Amino acid sequence: MPDIKHFDPDTVLETVMRLFWRQGVASTGIQDVVTATGLNRSSLYATFGGKQELYRAALHRYMEERSEPAFRRLAGDGRGLPAIAEFFAALIEARCSGPYARWGCMVSNAHVGAENGDAEVRAALDRHHRRLRETLHEALVGARAEHQLAPGTDLGAAADLLALLAYGVNLRSRAGADARELMKTVTAALGSLGTA
Repeated sequence: MPDIKHFDPDTVLETVMRLFWRQGVASTGIQDVVTATGLNRSSLYATFGGKQELYRAALHRYMEERSEPAFRRLAGDGRGLPAIAEFFAALIEARCSGPYARWGCMVSNAHVGAENGDAEVRAALDRHHRRLRETLHEALVGARAEHQLAPGTDLGAAADLLALLAYGVNLRSRAGADARELMKTVTAALGSLGTA
């Protein structure tokens, strides 16, 4: 008889993603995963592999569910700096309020945690960074077309600056930074790029 799963792997992966997002790899043991999901170890291993494979799947899910929709919205917006400001405002709101307040970003957390010791995770983080940077660059192209940028603005350097600012917002919010202070910093950064 074939082995029949009596659980939804998608639901389990969502639970595990939130666990790793909140706690990170180093602070999450397999018993934490067992407790959070209600599954036994053999079911977890048979479906997902070991803890590291489970983490990689959770990180991929986070990128697809959390990062990509925000990237697509920004890339397709076309309003330039106002769209970038809204991107950051939504980021700050998500990081500082609601059910995931003070969790930071699973991707940013991985950059500074034990997670990045895994070559596959580092490669995923690099891909995510390129995608973030490309999205911001595309938005800055729109800003240039709308004559919102100071003459001579280097779009590549500006995209790098904004990508690093996004990581900073994620990490500082996890440490408890005030949303208003984070937004003041974003406003100053965007102001440094503008024509005013």
